[in-house]
Amino acid sequence: MKEDSYNTKLSLNQQPAGSQQMCRTIEEDALAVDHHVDMSSSTSDDLNLIPPLNFAIVDNGIFRSGFPDSANFSFLQTLKLTSIIYLCPEPYPEANTEFLKSDGIKLFQFGIESYKEPFVNIPGDTIREALRLVLDVRNHPVLIHCNRGKHRTGCLVGCLRKLQRWCLSSVFDEYQSGECSVLHRIN
Repeated sequence: MKEDSYNTKLSLNQQPAGSQQMCRTIEEDALAVDHHVDMSSSTSDDLNLIPPLNFAIVDNGIFRSGFPDSANFSFLQTLKLTSIIYLCPEPYPEANTEFLKSDGIKLFQFGIESYKEPFVNIPGDTIREALRLVLDVRNHPVLIHCNRGKHRTGCLVGCLRKLQRWCLSSVFDEYQSGECSVLHRIN
């Protein structure tokens, strides 16, 4: 696909004067991105489907993982992602940005610092904005990730679980295990 068929946009969410930037958005407007992955001519040697570290299905159209690298790109293509929510402050690597560009995937970056304790104060506005993106089906299928897919990702998924009316003990169980399970949902 020709590079000139893309229009790259970088937008910063509007913030009140004196407040910090909450989300950095990189959006690739592809004029003709084909999200179809043709596996009919591939052999098992040609197609290496390796999920990112700590990959799991959260819910319909919502996935979580650790930081994907180039070995995971073929797997990610099978998910037909529309968006990625990246929870780290570090810049997104060029190889990953090129992958997003070639597949027409939007990147939403939230610069949440790394903490391993579940009770660290993550700014409420940041979590609310990230949740708004997760809940917006126009962003689905969406992958949520940080470096290892555990703490920052686990906090965001935990907040989603509370909105899904999970009991708090099930939210903590999932956070500690890092494994997603829709079986914990309380109706």
